[in-house]
Amino acid sequence: MTLLVDALFAPFALEFVQRALLGGVLVAVLCGVVGTWVVIRGMAFLGEALGHGMLPGVALATVLGVPVLVGGAIGATAMSVGVSALQRRGRLSYDTSIGLLFVAMLSLGVIVISFSGNFATDATAILFGDILAISAADLVVLAAACGTGVLVAALAHRRLVALALDTRIAAVLGFRPRLAQAVLVGLVTLAVVASYQAVGSLLVVGLLLAPAVAAGGWTARISSRMLLAAAFGIAAVFTGLLASWHFASAAGASVAAAAIALAGGSTLLRAAVVARGRRRRGAPEGLSAPAVA
Repeated sequence: MTLLVDALFAPFALEFVQRALLGGVLVAVLCGVVGTWVVIRGMAFLGEALGHGMLPGVALATVLGVPVLVGGAIGATAMSVGVSALQRRGRLSYDTSIGLLFVAMLSLGVIVISFSGNFATDATAILFGDILAISAADLVVLAAACGTGVLVAALAHRRLVALALDTRIAAVLGFRPRLAQAVLVGLVTLAVVASYQAVGSLLVVGLLLAPAVAAGGWTARISSRMLLAAAFGIAAVFTGLLASWHFASAAGASVAAAAIALAGGSTLLRAAVVARGRRRRGAPEGLSAPAVA
Protein backbone atom coordinates (compact mmCIF):
# COMPACT_ATOMS: atom_id res chain seq x y z
CA MET A 1 0.00 0.00 0.00
CA THR A 2 2.82 2.38 0.92
CA LEU A 3 4.62 1.61 -2.33
CA LEU A 4 1.43 2.32 -4.28
CA VAL A 5 0.96 5.69 -2.56
CA ASP A 6 4.63 6.57 -3.11
CA ALA A 7 4.34 5.71 -6.80
CA LEU A 8 1.12 7.73 -7.12
CA PHE A 9 2.60 10.90 -5.64
CA ALA A 10 6.12 10.42 -7.04
CA PRO A 11 5.88 13.34 -9.50
CA PHE A 12 5.65 15.85 -6.64
CA ALA A 13 9.21 14.93 -5.66
CA LEU A 14 10.38 16.72 -8.80
CA GLU A 15 11.18 20.41 -8.51
CA PHE A 16 9.43 21.54 -11.70
CA VAL A 17 6.23 19.73 -10.66
CA GLN A 18 6.44 21.39 -7.24
CA ARG A 19 6.66 24.79 -8.94
CA ALA A 20 3.71 23.86 -11.15
CA LEU A 21 1.69 22.88 -8.08
CA LEU A 22 2.56 26.05 -6.17
CA GLY A 23 1.84 28.24 -9.20
CA GLY A 24 -1.44 26.42 -9.73
CA VAL A 25 -2.41 26.93 -6.09
CA LEU A 26 -1.81 30.68 -6.38
CA VAL A 27 -3.90 30.83 -9.55
CA ALA A 28 -6.64 28.72 -7.93
CA VAL A 29 -6.91 31.08 -4.96
CA LEU A 30 -7.13 34.14 -7.20
CA CYS A 31 -9.66 32.48 -9.52
CA GLY A 32 -11.69 31.26 -6.55
CA VAL A 33 -12.11 34.82 -5.29
CA VAL A 34 -12.68 36.49 -8.66
CA GLY A 35 -14.61 33.60 -10.20
CA THR A 36 -17.20 33.80 -7.44
CA TRP A 37 -18.06 37.35 -8.52
CA VAL A 38 -18.00 36.32 -12.20
CA VAL A 39 -20.63 33.65 -11.55
CA ILE A 40 -22.77 35.89 -9.34
CA ARG A 41 -22.71 38.73 -11.86
CA GLY A 42 -23.13 36.48 -14.92
CA MET A 43 -19.89 37.65 -16.54
CA ALA A 44 -18.74 34.30 -17.95
CA PHE A 45 -18.73 35.60 -21.52
CA LEU A 46 -16.48 38.49 -20.51
CA GLY A 47 -14.02 36.09 -18.88
CA GLU A 48 -13.93 33.98 -22.05
CA ALA A 49 -13.49 37.10 -24.19
CA LEU A 50 -10.64 38.43 -22.08
CA GLY A 51 -8.91 35.07 -22.37
CA HIS A 52 -8.98 35.41 -26.14
CA GLY A 53 -8.49 39.17 -26.01
CA MET A 54 -5.03 38.81 -24.54
CA LEU A 55 -3.99 36.50 -27.40
CA PRO A 56 -2.54 39.26 -29.66
CA GLY A 57 -0.49 40.67 -26.78
CA VAL A 58 0.82 37.24 -25.79
CA ALA A 59 1.56 36.34 -29.39
CA LEU A 60 3.43 39.60 -30.02
CA ALA A 61 5.39 39.17 -26.79
CA THR A 62 6.33 35.63 -27.86
CA VAL A 63 7.52 36.79 -31.27
CA LEU A 64 9.50 39.72 -29.79
CA GLY A 65 10.92 37.70 -26.91
CA VAL A 66 9.48 39.85 -24.10
CA PRO A 67 7.63 38.53 -21.00
CA VAL A 68 4.34 37.01 -22.13
CA LEU A 69 2.47 38.13 -19.03
CA VAL A 70 3.20 41.73 -19.94
CA GLY A 71 1.84 41.20 -23.44
CA GLY A 72 -1.17 39.34 -22.05
CA ALA A 73 -1.95 42.13 -19.63
CA ILE A 74 -1.80 44.72 -22.42
CA GLY A 75 -4.02 42.61 -24.69
CA ALA A 76 -6.63 41.88 -22.01
CA THR A 77 -6.69 45.52 -20.91
CA ALA A 78 -7.18 46.65 -24.51
CA MET A 79 -10.05 44.18 -24.80
CA SER A 80 -11.83 45.45 -21.69
CA VAL A 81 -11.34 49.10 -22.67
CA GLY A 82 -12.57 48.36 -26.19
CA VAL A 83 -15.74 46.69 -24.90
CA SER A 84 -16.53 49.70 -22.72
CA ALA A 85 -15.86 52.13 -25.59
CA LEU A 86 -18.05 50.25 -28.05
CA GLN A 87 -20.85 49.97 -25.53
CA ARG A 88 -20.83 53.69 -24.68
CA ARG A 89 -20.16 55.30 -28.05
CA GLY A 90 -21.40 52.71 -30.49
CA ARG A 91 -24.64 52.11 -28.61
CA LEU A 92 -24.11 48.38 -28.83
CA SER A 93 -25.24 45.91 -26.20
CA TYR A 94 -22.68 44.47 -23.81
CA ASP A 95 -22.66 40.97 -25.32
CA THR A 96 -22.57 42.32 -28.90
CA SER A 97 -19.53 44.48 -28.08
CA ILE A 98 -17.78 41.52 -26.49
CA GLY A 99 -18.62 39.25 -29.45
CA LEU A 100 -17.22 41.67 -32.02
CA LEU A 101 -13.95 42.26 -30.17
CA PHE A 102 -13.73 38.57 -29.26
CA VAL A 103 -13.40 37.57 -32.93
CA ALA A 104 -11.26 40.59 -33.84
CA MET A 105 -8.68 39.95 -31.11
CA LEU A 106 -8.60 36.21 -31.73
CA SER A 107 -8.03 36.76 -35.45
CA LEU A 108 -5.30 39.31 -34.79
CA GLY A 109 -3.58 36.95 -32.37
CA VAL A 110 -3.53 34.08 -34.86
CA ILE A 111 -2.16 36.42 -37.56
CA VAL A 112 0.66 37.53 -35.25
CA ILE A 113 1.47 33.91 -34.32
CA SER A 114 1.63 32.98 -38.01
CA PHE A 115 4.65 35.26 -38.41
CA SER A 116 6.58 33.17 -35.88
CA GLY A 117 8.97 30.52 -37.12
CA ASN A 118 7.74 28.08 -34.46
CA PHE A 119 4.03 28.50 -35.19
CA ALA A 120 2.84 25.11 -33.89
CA THR A 121 4.87 25.23 -30.66
CA ASP A 122 3.97 28.85 -29.91
CA ALA A 123 0.29 28.30 -30.68
CA THR A 124 0.05 25.25 -28.42
CA ALA A 125 1.66 27.01 -25.46
CA ILE A 126 -0.42 30.16 -25.98
CA LEU A 127 -3.75 28.40 -26.39
CA PHE A 128 -3.35 25.62 -23.80
CA GLY A 129 -0.71 26.91 -21.39
CA ASP A 130 2.43 25.27 -20.02
CA ILE A 131 2.03 24.92 -16.27
CA LEU A 132 5.02 22.59 -16.02
CA ALA A 133 7.27 25.39 -17.30
CA ILE A 134 6.48 27.77 -14.42
CA SER A 135 9.76 29.19 -13.08
CA ALA A 136 10.75 30.68 -9.73
CA ALA A 137 10.39 34.16 -11.26
CA ASP A 138 6.89 33.26 -12.47
CA LEU A 139 5.97 32.23 -8.92
CA VAL A 140 6.93 35.69 -7.66
CA VAL A 141 4.69 37.31 -10.29
CA LEU A 142 1.82 34.93 -9.51
CA ALA A 143 2.16 35.55 -5.77
CA ALA A 144 2.02 39.31 -6.38
CA ALA A 145 -1.02 38.93 -8.65
CA CYS A 146 -2.79 36.69 -6.15
CA GLY A 147 -2.08 39.01 -3.23
CA THR A 148 -3.17 42.08 -5.19
CA GLY A 149 -6.38 40.44 -6.38
CA VAL A 150 -7.39 39.19 -2.93
CA LEU A 151 -6.60 42.55 -1.33
CA VAL A 152 -8.57 44.55 -3.91
CA ALA A 153 -11.51 42.15 -3.64
CA ALA A 154 -11.50 42.52 0.14
CA LEU A 155 -11.34 46.32 0.02
CA ALA A 156 -14.10 46.51 -2.60
CA HIS A 157 -16.29 43.80 -1.04
CA ARG A 158 -19.14 46.04 0.09
CA ARG A 159 -19.24 47.86 -3.24
CA LEU A 160 -19.32 44.58 -5.14
CA VAL A 161 -22.07 43.17 -2.92
CA ALA A 162 -24.19 46.27 -3.52
CA LEU A 163 -23.50 46.03 -7.26
CA ALA A 164 -24.54 42.36 -7.27
CA LEU A 165 -27.82 43.15 -5.53
CA ASP A 166 -28.88 46.16 -7.60
CA THR A 167 -27.03 48.99 -9.33
CA ARG A 168 -29.64 51.46 -8.03
CA ILE A 169 -29.02 50.33 -4.47
CA ALA A 170 -25.29 50.74 -5.01
CA ALA A 171 -25.83 54.28 -6.30
CA VAL A 172 -28.12 55.23 -3.41
CA LEU A 173 -25.55 53.96 -0.91
CA GLY A 174 -22.87 56.07 -2.61
CA PHE A 175 -20.87 53.08 -3.85
CA ARG A 176 -20.55 54.40 -7.44
CA PRO A 177 -21.64 51.31 -9.42
CA ARG A 178 -19.58 52.26 -12.49
CA LEU A 179 -16.43 52.31 -10.39
CA ALA A 180 -17.39 49.00 -8.78
CA GLN A 181 -17.97 47.49 -12.21
CA ALA A 182 -14.59 48.78 -13.39
CA VAL A 183 -12.92 47.23 -10.34
CA LEU A 184 -14.62 43.91 -11.07
CA VAL A 185 -13.55 43.97 -14.72
CA GLY A 186 -10.01 44.76 -13.53
CA LEU A 187 -10.09 41.76 -11.19
CA VAL A 188 -11.31 39.48 -13.98
CA THR A 189 -8.53 40.78 -16.24
CA LEU A 190 -5.94 40.12 -13.52
CA ALA A 191 -7.22 36.58 -12.92
CA VAL A 192 -7.30 35.76 -16.64
CA VAL A 193 -3.76 37.04 -17.22
CA ALA A 194 -2.41 35.29 -14.12
CA SER A 195 -4.04 32.00 -15.19
CA TYR A 196 -2.60 32.17 -18.70
CA GLN A 197 0.54 30.09 -18.13
CA ALA A 198 -1.37 27.42 -16.20
CA VAL A 199 -4.17 26.72 -18.68
CA GLY A 200 -3.65 29.01 -21.68
CA SER A 201 -6.04 31.44 -23.29
CA LEU A 202 -8.60 28.84 -24.44
CA LEU A 203 -9.07 27.03 -21.13
CA VAL A 204 -8.74 29.90 -18.66
CA VAL A 205 -12.49 30.33 -18.25
CA GLY A 206 -12.74 26.76 -16.94
CA LEU A 207 -10.48 27.48 -13.99
CA LEU A 208 -12.23 30.80 -13.43
CA LEU A 209 -15.78 29.44 -13.41
CA ALA A 210 -15.80 25.75 -12.51
CA PRO A 211 -14.53 26.01 -8.89
CA ALA A 212 -17.00 28.83 -8.17
CA VAL A 213 -19.84 26.76 -9.64
CA ALA A 214 -18.73 23.75 -7.60
CA ALA A 215 -18.82 25.81 -4.41
CA GLY A 216 -22.07 27.61 -5.16
CA GLY A 217 -24.51 24.98 -3.93
CA TRP A 218 -22.89 24.47 -0.53
CA THR A 219 -22.97 27.94 0.99
CA ALA A 220 -25.03 31.13 0.69
CA ARG A 221 -22.30 33.45 2.00
CA ILE A 222 -20.02 35.02 -0.57
CA SER A 223 -16.90 34.87 1.60
CA SER A 224 -17.46 31.18 2.35
CA ARG A 225 -18.10 30.50 -1.33
CA MET A 226 -14.79 32.12 -2.23
CA LEU A 227 -12.89 29.95 0.24
CA LEU A 228 -14.61 26.80 -0.96
CA ALA A 229 -14.06 27.77 -4.60
CA ALA A 230 -10.34 28.22 -3.88
CA ALA A 231 -10.28 24.77 -2.26
CA PHE A 232 -11.98 23.21 -5.29
CA GLY A 233 -9.50 24.99 -7.56
CA ILE A 234 -6.53 23.69 -5.57
CA ALA A 235 -7.98 20.18 -5.74
CA ALA A 236 -8.35 20.54 -9.51
CA VAL A 237 -4.71 21.61 -9.89
CA PHE A 238 -3.48 18.73 -7.73
CA THR A 239 -5.67 16.15 -9.50
CA GLY A 240 -4.92 17.53 -12.95
CA LEU A 241 -1.16 17.40 -12.45
CA LEU A 242 -1.37 13.80 -11.19
CA ALA A 243 -3.53 12.78 -14.15
CA SER A 244 -1.18 14.54 -16.55
CA TRP A 245 1.84 12.73 -15.16
CA HIS A 246 0.38 9.22 -15.00
CA PHE A 247 -1.65 9.35 -18.23
CA ALA A 248 0.79 11.48 -20.26
CA SER A 249 -1.91 14.06 -21.02
CA ALA A 250 -1.54 17.81 -21.49
CA ALA A 251 -1.09 19.36 -18.05
CA GLY A 252 -3.12 22.55 -18.57
CA ALA A 253 -6.01 20.70 -20.20
CA SER A 254 -5.94 18.09 -17.42
CA VAL A 255 -6.25 20.80 -14.77
CA ALA A 256 -9.15 22.45 -16.60
CA ALA A 257 -10.87 19.08 -17.12
CA ALA A 258 -10.44 18.24 -13.43
CA ALA A 259 -12.05 21.56 -12.49
CA ILE A 260 -15.06 20.86 -14.74
CA ALA A 261 -15.35 17.31 -13.37
CA LEU A 262 -15.33 18.62 -9.78
CA ALA A 263 -18.04 21.14 -10.67
CA GLY A 264 -20.19 18.41 -12.20
CA GLY A 265 -19.63 16.04 -9.29
CA SER A 266 -20.35 18.75 -6.73
CA THR A 267 -23.59 19.73 -8.48
CA LEU A 268 -24.81 16.13 -8.65
CA LEU A 269 -23.89 15.47 -5.02
CA ARG A 270 -25.62 18.64 -3.85
CA ALA A 271 -28.76 17.73 -5.82
CA ALA A 272 -28.77 14.27 -4.22
CA VAL A 273 -28.34 15.71 -0.72
CA VAL A 274 -31.13 18.25 -1.20
CA ALA A 275 -33.48 15.65 -2.71
CA ARG A 276 -32.83 13.26 0.17
CA GLY A 277 -33.46 16.00 2.71
CA ARG A 278 -36.75 16.96 1.05
CA ARG A 279 -37.92 13.35 0.99
CA ARG A 280 -37.24 13.05 4.71
CA ARG A 281 -39.28 16.18 5.41
CA GLY A 282 -42.00 15.19 2.98
CA ALA A 283 -41.56 18.40 0.96
CA PRO A 284 -41.80 18.51 -2.85
CA GLU A 285 -38.52 17.97 -4.62
CA GLY A 286 -36.71 20.83 -6.27
CA LEU A 287 -33.68 23.00 -5.83
CA SER A 288 -33.67 26.60 -4.83
CA ALA A 289 -30.85 28.93 -5.81
CA PRO A 290 -28.48 29.95 -3.01
CA ALA A 291 -28.91 33.48 -1.75
CA VAL A 292 -26.39 36.19 -2.54
CA ALA A 293 -25.17 37.69 0.72
